[in-house]
This record gives sequence, C-alpha cells and structure tokens, in this order.
Amino acid sequence: MEAKTVVNFMRDYWLKTQRIDFSLWTAEDLPLAELLWGDPAVSHYICAAGCFSQAEIQNRLYLEIENYKRYNIQYFPIFDLGSSALIGCCGLRPYEGRTDCCELGFHLRLSYWGQGLAFEAASAIINNAFSQLGVSELRAGHHPDNHPSRCLLQKLGFEYLCDQFYPPTGLLHPSYRLIRP
Repeated sequence: MEAKTVVNFMRDYWLKTQRIDFSLWTAEDLPLAELLWGDPAVSHYICAAGCFSQAEIQNRLYLEIENYKRYNIQYFPIFDLGSSALIGCCGLRPYEGRTDCCELGFHLRLSYWGQGLAFEAASAIINNAFSQLGVSELRAGHHPDNHPSRCLLQKLGFEYLCDQFYPPTGLLHPSYRLIRP
C-alpha cells in the first residue's frame, strides 16, 4: 500500500509544541480522517474489525466535531510543524458525560510512531486540560496488546485502575487515571 501524505497549509492552529501544531477537525477534513482512521495500522487496536468502514470514519469525524461544539474538546488533528503533514490526533473527550473528568486519547499514523510525538502531544494536552480547562482527572486506556501505549501512559504519570470492557473492540482494556496535581 502506498503511503499518502496530506499537507495542510491554510489551517488555523490553537496550540503548538516544539514539533506539533494542533488544529480543529472540520467537515472538510474527511480526506484526513480517512488517511488516519482508514489505515489498518492505526485502527488495528481501536476497532474489532481491524479497520473502520467509510461510514464509521465519517461518524468518528462528526463525533469529534460535535464534541468540540458541545464541550470545547476533541481528539484534535495534529500536524508536523515543519511540513504541515498530518501526524494523527490527540486530545480529550468527556468521560462518561462528565467535563471535570476527560478521556485522553491519541492515534498516530505509522510513519510517526517511535519518535516521541505521542508523548509530546499528550503532555501538551494534559497541561492544557489541567491548567486551562479546569479538568480534575484524566482517564485513558489501551488495547491489551498495545504495549507501547501502556508504557507511554505510565511515562505520562497515569496509574493503572482496572480492566474495563471497551465495546469497539469487544475486549477488556487496561484503564488508567491521572489526577490534577
């Protein structure tokens, strides 16, 4: 499968790190959503079928847009600061309908794995959640076979809570918590 690169030169960014620009999903971003969530390397651990259908990708995009409208948070699309290429997404969603407790998540395209970008993006989101949004607690989880995500959550300071059923995969996923310092 040929690797695709989608570059975005005319985006607004609301947060920057040393290597990452954070933007907002829009309805025009379906090609980006397809590039990210349509890649089996990305969706392998977050979808029981191993990859999302076109309709599921579109629904996921619209869920992120709706989360921003309702709660001012989403799994924000993130872009390489130098090339403007899509890295993936990283952000928050309400945890069980609460806004004082949010779920942290990140999905990166395969070509960006192993470069510390997930840690960099998640650290920025955690800082924003605790210092700007007034979130008191963050939750996160990962597929039981996704050992790099486990290591990353531990490096970020999350503590293991329990295994919880995750309907999209039909499996028990390790669940973690990080309390605002």
